[in-house]
Amino acid sequence: MIPGKDFLTLLDFSADEILYLIDLSIRFKHNKVDAKRLIGIHNKAAALIFEKPSTRTRISLEVACHQLGLSPLYIETKTTQLARGEPLEDFARVLDRYVDIIAARVYSHKTLEILARYARAPVINALSDMYHPLQALADFMTIKEKFGDLSEIKIAFIGDTDNNVAHSLTIGAVKLGLEIRLVGPREYWPKKEFLDVVNKVAERTEAKIVITDNPAEGLRDANVIYTDVWVSMGQEEERKKRLKVFRPYQVNFDLVKTASQDFIFMHCLPRHRGEEVSDDLFESKHSVVFDQAENRLHTAKAVFAAILLEEKL
Repeated sequence: MIPGKDFLTLLDFSADEILYLIDLSIRFKHNKVDAKRLIGIHNKAAALIFEKPSTRTRISLEVACHQLGLSPLYIETKTTQLARGEPLEDFARVLDRYVDIIAARVYSHKTLEILARYARAPVINALSDMYHPLQALADFMTIKEKFGDLSEIKIAFIGDTDNNVAHSLTIGAVKLGLEIRLVGPREYWPKKEFLDVVNKVAERTEAKIVITDNPAEGLRDANVIYTDVWVSMGQEEERKKRLKVFRPYQVNFDLVKTASQDFIFMHCLPRHRGEEVSDDLFESKHSVVFDQAENRLHTAKAVFAAILLEEKL
């Protein structure tokens, strides 16, 4: 069951729950959710806490709240007493007295865990250093829209395979029993602790995880090719090194020759023009990045509704 549950990582959700959220997102997109059943959400308050800048996350969450009848409160932590040293535990307990649900975009995943421990209101991960489950949910929704079925899909994530987007995409794939290839330079492969966790899940679901530094091998017959920026927020000091190391992994038409002919290209955005993906591939018929971006809205509505309503929609 999802009602009242924190949404910190897809590791906490079953395949059935993930599929339910995907299907509910699609129903929201096509206006197939009975508005009368959303009355239980009306006039509730959602705290949207941001430590980091945002475009898609902030806008999708705020619009989702308005469309559901929730009251969104956008809160930059630098404008609160947290900036003057208030303990996060105290902040969480105070916030809990005012709002019905909390979504937070933070630097450290531990921040979310503390919020969830001290606030009775459900907490949604709107991005942390470890996971980005809202993005992964929109990704799998988009894949289902494009292929109609998820069961035989092969996903290749190329670039920095140890980042939060790659983590959540991998978790979603193994939960759903899919094949995922993590393609990138060895020094940027996922850490053993993470791989131990997802490999245990994969054993139960018969999913397949392939890790390689060979793009031709990793992209062979792939249905989905996914990349992210090479230099994320907080990594600016590593920029020169990262640009050099990741250059052979730029997604371009030469690199994707071994992929399935009908592959789709995905990117969580924002992109760095001229770096992780070539302009011609980004603008090609294979690219579904703006469908992904739109679907962040519909999946946000699904997550809010599934958590706040006592019964499934």
